[in-house]
This record gives sequence, structure tokens and C-alpha cells, in this order.
Amino acid sequence: MNALHSFKLVGISMLLVAGLSACDKPGPAETAGKKIDQTAEAAGQKIEQTAEAAGRKIDAATDRAGEKLGQQGIKAGVAIEDAEITAKVKAAIFAEPGLRTLQISVDTVKGVVTLTGSVDSLMSSDRAKALAGAVAGVSHVDNRLVAKSIKSR
Repeated sequence: MNALHSFKLVGISMLLVAGLSACDKPGPAETAGKKIDQTAEAAGQKIEQTAEAAGRKIDAATDRAGEKLGQQGIKAGVAIEDAEITAKVKAAIFAEPGLRTLQISVDTVKGVVTLTGSVDSLMSSDRAKALAGAVAGVSHVDNRLVAKSIKSR
């Protein structure tokens, strides 16, 4: 009887060890989740690189436009400066990970930037305003962003 009892204990112990070792192996959900996270991170990096490249191209095009106008004896004017400020503010907001997916519109008139649209929190609104205010040539930021609260179910 003692041998049978020992045999049962050894068998149960082996089943427990096999079960515990199976718990350490990642399942399909964890593997899929990791792949999704990696893909999302790679996409985010690519978007950030594209936004930076677009900002550099806008700067170069603005410089060329200013040079051409200067060569012709025509001042670049406020309209080109406002367009440049708008483009730089949009690039700064788009490059910010927490803001790039939000619906923010930017308009500039004589150095005054107006932000409109909706954001997910007051913190996002404040961050967008700070980014806009940091752009060269901005004299004032009129922040008309509406913070919408996110309700959990």
C-alpha cells in the first residue's frame, strides 16, 4: 500500500511540474500582442521620421521661396511667414506622440496662432498650446481646443 501511495505522489508531482512548465511558455495571444506592439512602435517611428522630413522640406521650400522673392525685389510678406508658422506648428504637434492622433486644426494670421478642434484632456490642450508657442515667429496662441472627457464603460 505504501508503494502505491508513493507511486501516486510521484505521478501527481510529475503532472504538476509539467503543468507549471507549460505556464512559462507564451501562448498565441502573448505572441500576437508582442507582434502588434512591435508593429505599432515601428509605425510610430516611421511617422515621426516622415513628419521631421516634411518639416525639413517645408523649411527648404520656404527658404527658396523667400530667396526668389528677395531676388525679384519683392518682400516675402506676412502671408508666407504665417504659412511657415502654421506648417511648423502642425509638424510639432504631429511629432508629439500623444497629440498626433488628435483632431487639431492650426491657423495663423500675423503671427497669432489659433488652435481649434478636440483633444482628449486639458493636459493635451496645454501641451499643444505650449508646442505652438515655442515656434519661432508666434506672437500669441489662441487656444480654442475643446477637451472631451473619455468615459469608461
